[in-house]
Amino acid sequence: MGRIIAIANQKGGVGKTTTAINLSACLAESRQRVLAVDFDPQGNETSGLGIEKSSIERTVYDLLVGECEIEECLITNVQENLDLLPSNVDLAGAEIELLEIENKETLLKTYLEKIKKHYDFIIIDCPPSLNLLTINALTAANTVLVPIQCEYYALEGLSQVLKTVNLVKKKLNPALEMEGVVFTMYDARTNLSLEVVESVKNNLNQNIYKTIIPRNVRLAEAPSHGMPINLYDSRSAGAESYRLLAAEVISRGEDL
Repeated sequence: MGRIIAIANQKGGVGKTTTAINLSACLAESRQRVLAVDFDPQGNETSGLGIEKSSIERTVYDLLVGECEIEECLITNVQENLDLLPSNVDLAGAEIELLEIENKETLLKTYLEKIKKHYDFIIIDCPPSLNLLTINALTAANTVLVPIQCEYYALEGLSQVLKTVNLVKKKLNPALEMEGVVFTMYDARTNLSLEVVESVKNNLNQNIYKTIIPRNVRLAEAPSHGMPINLYDSRSAGAESYRLLAAEVISRGEDL
């Protein structure tokens, strides 16, 4: 049965979508069957996987407002073993339209239940805010993976996420657990990166992934070419790091 991981941080610019794209791609490369769910109205995961947003007929928005079935908006084999539920700016309007709907917090969960048996992993890219979309993602998920940028305000953003996770766990999804924390944009040349890692380790009673994602030019370039890093530059430091993260995520699943 598919393991559903929400990648969430209310703080923007922490490498959340980069992690969603490249973790999904590297899991698929490891012969896992993966569904990437772009649940951010910016649709950056969709374009980062090479799909032209303007050309999509059905998106996750149409699914939420009941205009199509999940099979109709699935894009299959964007990479071998990797399917995508795409998004575009239409999703921004979903929040207002869903206000009147009963069980609006569990819509995504209901749809994913229908297809999760086909996947080993379902990776949800959440928007960088606490809204109805994020709550839907956390209600559908088994675990939450939190990317943290190695910078001064990292702990502040993390504490907000943990509060949200605990709230959703209490009210909507009692089985929700923390998948763990992954450090992103690590710069070995600065003391600050090292200090942030040590500070989080000392202050946080959570699973912290051993893999640390470095600042990497190739990683930053890959989305503009519509490719995950393992396809854009297979030998780059970014590709190697996300392969290691994928291996850790798989082995953590085996331990659960």
